[in-house]
Amino acid sequence: MQPLHVFSIIPKLPPSLDSLWLLANNYWFAWNNDIEDLFKDIDRDLWEQSYKNPVWMLNHVPQERYNVLSEDVYYINRLSMQVESLNRYLNAPSTYKFDDVPPGAPTIAYFSLEFGVSLCLPIYSGGLGILAGDHLKSASDLNVPLIGIGLAYSQGYFRQYMTPDGWQQERYPDYDFEQMPMEVALTPSGEPAIVRLGIGNRPLAAKVWEAKVGRISLYLLDTNIAENPTDFRQITARLYGGGLEMRMWQEILLGIGGVKTLQALGLNPQVVHMNEGHSAFAGLERVRLLMKDNNLPFEVASELSASGSIFTTHTPVPAGNDRFPPALMQQYFEGYAQDLGLAFKVFLGLGREDPHNDQEEFCMTVLALKLSRFNNGVSRLHGKVSRKMWHRIWGQFPVDDVPIGSVTNGTHAPTWVAPEMGALYDRYLGNTWREEMDGGRTWRMAANIPDMEIWRTHERLRARLVDFVRRRIFAQLQALGARNKELRVVDNILNPEVLTIGFARRFATYKRARLILEDLEGLRRVIGNKDRAVQFVFAGKAHPQDNGGKQLMKEIISQCRLPEFRMNMVFIEDYDMNIAAHLISGCDVWLNNPRRPLEACGTSGMKAMFNGVLQFSTLDGWWDEAWKPDNSLGWAIGKGEDYDDPDYQDQVELQTLYKVLESEIVPDFYERDRSNLPVSWVKRMKAALVEFGPRFHSHRMVQEYVDTAYKPACRSHQSLYNDNFAPARELSAWRMNIMTKWGLVKVTDVETVKKDTLYVGQSVDVTAMAHLADIPAEHVRLEIYMGPLGQDNSFVSRKLIPMVPIGLAVEGRQKYRGIIGAEEAGRFGFTVRAVPVHPHLPSAYSLGLVRWAE
Repeated sequence: MQPLHVFSIIPKLPPSLDSLWLLANNYWFAWNNDIEDLFKDIDRDLWEQSYKNPVWMLNHVPQERYNVLSEDVYYINRLSMQVESLNRYLNAPSTYKFDDVPPGAPTIAYFSLEFGVSLCLPIYSGGLGILAGDHLKSASDLNVPLIGIGLAYSQGYFRQYMTPDGWQQERYPDYDFEQMPMEVALTPSGEPAIVRLGIGNRPLAAKVWEAKVGRISLYLLDTNIAENPTDFRQITARLYGGGLEMRMWQEILLGIGGVKTLQALGLNPQVVHMNEGHSAFAGLERVRLLMKDNNLPFEVASELSASGSIFTTHTPVPAGNDRFPPALMQQYFEGYAQDLGLAFKVFLGLGREDPHNDQEEFCMTVLALKLSRFNNGVSRLHGKVSRKMWHRIWGQFPVDDVPIGSVTNGTHAPTWVAPEMGALYDRYLGNTWREEMDGGRTWRMAANIPDMEIWRTHERLRARLVDFVRRRIFAQLQALGARNKELRVVDNILNPEVLTIGFARRFATYKRARLILEDLEGLRRVIGNKDRAVQFVFAGKAHPQDNGGKQLMKEIISQCRLPEFRMNMVFIEDYDMNIAAHLISGCDVWLNNPRRPLEACGTSGMKAMFNGVLQFSTLDGWWDEAWKPDNSLGWAIGKGEDYDDPDYQDQVELQTLYKVLESEIVPDFYERDRSNLPVSWVKRMKAALVEFGPRFHSHRMVQEYVDTAYKPACRSHQSLYNDNFAPARELSAWRMNIMTKWGLVKVTDVETVKKDTLYVGQSVDVTAMAHLADIPAEHVRLEIYMGPLGQDNSFVSRKLIPMVPIGLAVEGRQKYRGIIGAEEAGRFGFTVRAVPVHPHLPSAYSLGLVRWAE
């Protein structure tokens, strides 16, 4: 039976409380404690029950409670103050100026398959989504003209529960978007936005929702509407749900549907930022629309699209990058390739490392790399790993020259700093620390926080964590049908005064969640030491299809339940943003022991750092560039060694882990002065805040994207639009000419002073002859490639020294000159190479063309 008419019933708030809706419908509450307190004070139990969803809560508060609040003058005054704060925040003018972009128009569209904005918007699974949410929040705080594009999952990512033997099970609640802080997005004419596209030869429609994240609009596509067939309505049911075909449908919707969403909403951002390869089809759709709307050939349109595209890769594991078989691609993209004017084999080459290998699958990361002129990993080490991993795309270059840079991730401190610690920062850093861009100046003041104050605040947070863990464990045992005798024991689980180590993350096998449990004798020593005990809190989820990760989790849970460990070692079910917030603020040490170099960044450690929690990690991801050898800011497991044998690596690093834990970390925590203050420990806490606060804040990250990617991409994109796309046409023609002639370019006659030994401080001339093959000299750059040599005569590192033309070219031959200097002692070598350059090409390496001296 279906209803004849559908309508919504909402509570009628008294006029003095009506502005609660304004606060409830902007996710600014997710990083504003004062606003959260307003909702919490209405009904604390209901607030927790709602997963901190103010819209749902306001719809379920009894009318009598509203009547009481409407007479509470103090509450009304607080409400007015927060409404004023929100309006002041929203109406502040942006200081960012992008060339030829009208003020107020979005300049950047940020595409991501998941966003972790708030506990009550469960469209995230882990670090990738949380990073995307933090990116939006910092863009909002900094007033960067950016919008987000994602999918509205009606069942989100799964909620986790455990069987009695510790095996992960998944449940999928149905979420009602009408009861969440989001509204139907409207077209410029005021109509509800509906996006239409094709999945193969079948039509698909998607409703568009708008979620306000501070100053940023996040647009989410929803296929669960009546006009879609049942299988298509499932596209936005579950994040990372279904098989390979469902993944393709989701990525078609995100990329192609996302670009169509911008059209439907009348938005024309100059720059597209693709967060991971899931959104790579956005680059193709931009090309197709440019061709269709402006009658441009594929080559010109692809230059235009790539010039304004940024791609961020997050996956240092080859298997973690989405790949689709050619047959599946043909089923859904053969007609699309025809629209682009490409033979299907050529189209498949866009997603292949080797375009000539007909057996290679179509890789979304490869497509994104080829359709972007600005590519980056998410830490320095990950940038290096990514250059090596995708070297085949630019096979003529050394790994160091592969055009993939790095922008190290950051985390949004206002979201993740506990309210108690935030109040402390307000007093000693000033209340502008939440939005201040000059982080170095702000976080230096952390050194002024009195030792006793920061330590007492941290102790309260540890006690809060212990209380939270006990309540969660009680609920877990109740759900399993535990007896009263077992439930009474919960009150003694963990000790609020004991050194507490946290481990919480996705249970992928490379993260080695159970590494510390492999040495049972060592575990018994550190847990059983009554004077200097250690306790552990674990949490995390495994992908529903990752049985290896589930088995790891089961083994950890089994160990936590053993009588000798059960009071000092716990596993909390259903890891989410709320559990994370308690762990990253209440632990003393954040343990992270991935198998190097498989951790792209590891932002959970950054969140812990902002709460004064010290790091203990392998030198991977962000910790590889943050750790100091004197351990003044935290501790390392190993020295960044690389191993060929993973079992041997585990053995060595397990021994190192316990050695550092027992000989350095435990003594440092329990060494107290006469006032019971761990002076050395607190010194590390404050030093980490001073050093890392400005470096690993998402404000720094977004600002770095603005300076190194968004603004250059916007300039490049706009420059190609001038004079009816004349620069783009010229660049495309130049590129085709270069690709045709480059094989005839040669570098010969490299000459320098015949010396086997140079003294530090000396310099010598180097000359070389370039055979230009009818290419103008201004489009060929010669470089001296110089650096120290290893035992096998290969370059350990390199420095590039530009050479300049001497005189005029004669019969296509141009002489070049450069100077090399002996800056330090050692064994060095050099060679010379030629690369193509063009004023509209951001990187000389993006074409993958180089000629080395003969």
